Amino acid sequence: MRRLKERKKSNIKLRYNTLTVLTYLVGIILIIQLFNLQIVHGAEYREESNTRLTRETTLEAARGSILDRTGVELVNTNTKFGLELYKTKIDDNELNNSILNIVNVLEKYQVSYEDSFPITIEPFQYTKTGDDLQSWLEENELDANTTPEQAFYHFKDRYEIQNTDIKEVRKILAIRYEITITGYSSTRALTIAEDIPREAVAEFTESGDKFPGINIVVEPVREYTSGTLASHILGYASTISAEEYETRKETYSQNDIIGKTGIEYVFEEYLKGKNGTKQIDMAVDGTITSEYTSEEAIAGSDVVLTIDSNLQKITEQALENNINKIASGGFGQRYDAKAGSCVVMNVKTGEILAMASYPNYNPADFIGGISTENWNKYNQDEAKPLMNKAIQNSYPPGSIFKMVTAIAGLESGAITRTEQINDTGLYRKYGLTWPCWYYTDYHRGHGLLNVSGAIEKSCNYFFYETGDRMGIETLAKYARYFGLGVKTGIELPSETAGAMATPEYAEQVGVTWTKGQTINASIGQGLDSFSPLQMTKYLAMVANGGKPIDVSIIKTIRKPDGTEASKEEINNFVNQKLGITEEQTEDLNINEQNLDAIRQGMKSVTSDTTGTAYVRFRDFGIEVGGKTGSAEAGTDENGKDIVHAWFAGYAPFEDPEIAIVVMVENGGHGNYTAEVVRDIMQEYFGMNTQDVQEDMSAQSYLQSLR
Repeated sequence: MRRLKERKKSNIKLRYNTLTVLTYLVGIILIIQLFNLQIVHGAEYREESNTRLTRETTLEAARGSILDRTGVELVNTNTKFGLELYKTKIDDNELNNSILNIVNVLEKYQVSYEDSFPITIEPFQYTKTGDDLQSWLEENELDANTTPEQAFYHFKDRYEIQNTDIKEVRKILAIRYEITITGYSSTRALTIAEDIPREAVAEFTESGDKFPGINIVVEPVREYTSGTLASHILGYASTISAEEYETRKETYSQNDIIGKTGIEYVFEEYLKGKNGTKQIDMAVDGTITSEYTSEEAIAGSDVVLTIDSNLQKITEQALENNINKIASGGFGQRYDAKAGSCVVMNVKTGEILAMASYPNYNPADFIGGISTENWNKYNQDEAKPLMNKAIQNSYPPGSIFKMVTAIAGLESGAITRTEQINDTGLYRKYGLTWPCWYYTDYHRGHGLLNVSGAIEKSCNYFFYETGDRMGIETLAKYARYFGLGVKTGIELPSETAGAMATPEYAEQVGVTWTKGQTINASIGQGLDSFSPLQMTKYLAMVANGGKPIDVSIIKTIRKPDGTEASKEEINNFVNQKLGITEEQTEDLNINEQNLDAIRQGMKSVTSDTTGTAYVRFRDFGIEVGGKTGSAEAGTDENGKDIVHAWFAGYAPFEDPEIAIVVMVENGGHGNYTAEVVRDIMQEYFGMNTQDVQEDMSAQSYLQSLR
């Protein structure tokens, strides 16, 4: 038993001694390895470590383009290059020489660079005065009596600038001073210049060892290629606001741009791409040793619109010319017209071919943030250039509403196609009197008219009686069917729903409803108020046989992988983004013969010598269905009546393709604005070519001989 215990003790002692020896050996090995790392190869390893400064930068994704239906780019992303400087482990002399090299290249290519150093040379002068100068001197520990020259050389010494040429010294001081007041580090750069040309980029890149610490920044820049064209459709993108950033931190940086209005806003999630990252390895002296992309940037999707850019241009020009002509008295009577809008629509599909709002604005003014001067200019303009008047404003429609009243009257049986109503000039009912416009101008009535004649001559009396017979409920039902008082659902923000005059709406706005309100509503006055876009949809439905249409300004969306978003995907996205609730509209199956009677009246408006727009369309060559409208809208600050001028037209009459509605605020007479529709149709139907013009002239001449 005792031998057994002694044997166990011996084994334990042996194991302990072995462990001690092993620990001792490991310690020796570690000491040797540490000596090897720190003493033998220390300098080598430190040098290798010091040459491996890695920095990660963002690769900005290109924002998607916006194109017209033919593929013309209206908005794209261009490339701009910027120059940054990072802090490196070089002495003052090397830094100063590098800065001078940088500035010389920038000046060679006439690129401006950061320079807030408040002393100029030849002669030496301060650029600060008064209290600002005194504060600056105190901040830099300079005496209040320090001369500009003394201060200049004070900073020359502070930054250890050895150059003797004061022009070179001044260049170096500009950047050294900027470094002092702004700061920079090996991970946070100082921006020296923006928008440098490719030639300068090439020079910086090819001679990188002369410019330690520099980095060329590739920045996508939004470009509106056609200036102000379609500005209210396209909208604009600008730097993200603090409020927007707070809710989008996961996908946006504080310097990103973001869509603010128009298509840029609605389709932001499609247009914005996904940024990538790039790794840059640098030596301690700032020389780039290698760079590689760790994550590729993915460009945004392209949004293709339904508009035709050439037709858009003609529409905008025709509208502007017309407003200026009205304002200058070019039609005989002068009106204070300053603003208006126009919409061109495909009557079969509901696609917008052109949409103009005047005056317009330049989206490029907002890139990088709009100046105070431009912002005040836009906002103080009483014509409201930033507002899309085609969809955001609603107006009393006046006589172009009369087709709704006629359809509702015929469909409800309140009138028939052959019935004649005698316009005596003054409509008297409920103790009140409403004049026909014809009585106001000529002191007599139109006499007996059927529905087609009432449309042609725009007889108020006829529609007073029609509206009174059927009542407001029937009128409102048909107005709603044609999309009046309801948002169209166009893929643009801030669309108005307008308002159809009803007892319910009158209660909302604090107006007592009477039967007289129905009479006013039946000629598009009183509480009726609709957008030009709504009126265009309604006109298109009159032209296409009363068939409901979906208004759209988006043709398709092309994704970066080459696929296209489905119509369903786009609709769901837009509805959610804009909070649109799609309504199921009952198909009223409008009687084609009733529509024909109304359309014949519209044809007479432009083709019969007694039509209210005949003077604008005589000898036009294509038959047009049209309707003029002059809508009273209160008085101006001088007590003068404000009368909005409307014209609604579609063509060709027998097989309609396009519907056009134009509205000029305070334009006076509807037939004035018919000129806009005529000019747009000439372009759309190719009537502006030389051969067609000669053919039209020949036709006019032959007709004059008959």
